[in-house]
Amino acid sequence: MASRRALKAVLVDLSGTLHIEDAAVPGAQEALKRLRGTSVIVRFVTNTTKESKQDLLERLRKLEFDVSEDEIFTSLTAARSLLEQKQVRPMLLVDDRALPDFKGIKTSDPNAVVIGLAPEHFHYQILNQAFRLLLDGAPLIAIHKARYYKRKDGLALGPGPFVTALEYATDTKATVVGKPEKTFFLEALRGTGCEPEEAVMIGDDCRDDVGGAQDAGMLGILVKTGKYRAADEEKINPPPYLTCESFPHAVDHILQYLL
Repeated sequence: MASRRALKAVLVDLSGTLHIEDAAVPGAQEALKRLRGTSVIVRFVTNTTKESKQDLLERLRKLEFDVSEDEIFTSLTAARSLLEQKQVRPMLLVDDRALPDFKGIKTSDPNAVVIGLAPEHFHYQILNQAFRLLLDGAPLIAIHKARYYKRKDGLALGPGPFVTALEYATDTKATVVGKPEKTFFLEALRGTGCEPEEAVMIGDDCRDDVGGAQDAGMLGILVKTGKYRAADEEKINPPPYLTCESFPHAVDHILQYLL
């Protein structure tokens, strides 16, 4: 840390790091309280696209996490901002529970394709409709391109393979708005008054959470919960600043060594 500035902000992934579906990672609530007892700013950053920010907030509060809505920055938020900038009418390939975050966005006669995690919509007819829009020149916007994520019954395909299939079939390249994009992390820090060199990211996805944050100039801590698999830390270069068992262990390290 000698060449870095003092730590001022901690970005925390949600699914796989604080909780897995409706179960909290053991000790995570207490660890968050300890982190909040310091001077650092805490923000929650997530690629979750299967539920709206309000539903996500309710889930976290039911799990007894002390979180406010303005502390959560999601890839859905970033996607909506891009749609408003581009002034396009999207075909929304997202879970129905995520639709409230796109309220007010016109979707009739679509001229763009937005794809998130939407297991109920990933079937041939819908994907073929998206394929035809893209062939006609519609832009492809990926809320994120995660390969897989953790559910209670095990690992499951994320939206990444479906985005890649559409890219391959149409010879186009998606605009990605969520992690690991540098702009996502910078937007998450907006309003905190913190520079990337003053922040650390904690997450269970080596590429999207840790690699993306480190590419943006932050430190990255990889936790061995959620989607983590043995040797994930060897998949990025430079490797994570730290790999540890869980969110509470990451907080222990921050309190002992980074403050």
